[in-house]
Amino acid sequence: MRLVLLIVFLFVTLALIGVVLIQRSEGGGLGIGSSQGMGAFMGGRGTANLLTRTTAVLATIFFALSLALALLGHSQGGGGLLAPPPPATTAPARPAPAPAPTGPVVPTK
Repeated sequence: MRLVLLIVFLFVTLALIGVVLIQRSEGGGLGIGSSQGMGAFMGGRGTANLLTRTTAVLATIFFALSLALALLGHSQGGGGLLAPPPPATTAPARPAPAPAPTGPVVPTK
């Protein structure tokens, strides 16, 4: 489950980056320094744009997946993606076999 969410999260992240990069720049740093001010930034024309709506949907999915992955990692007791793995459990060591006798061999009759 965690791996599936992580892969979907990766695809949503890449799609969000792509949609943001192909949007046309309005210029002027969000209306700073223009005569229209912030009125043009939140106008009806900008919110009806397909790319703007796509960005909003992808951003919502991005935040929902972020919260889901964080809660899933916290509930499973994980230390995060960068935490070192827990130490491996090993079986107890077996005692060494008894050494073979090293004396002279006495034939039996």
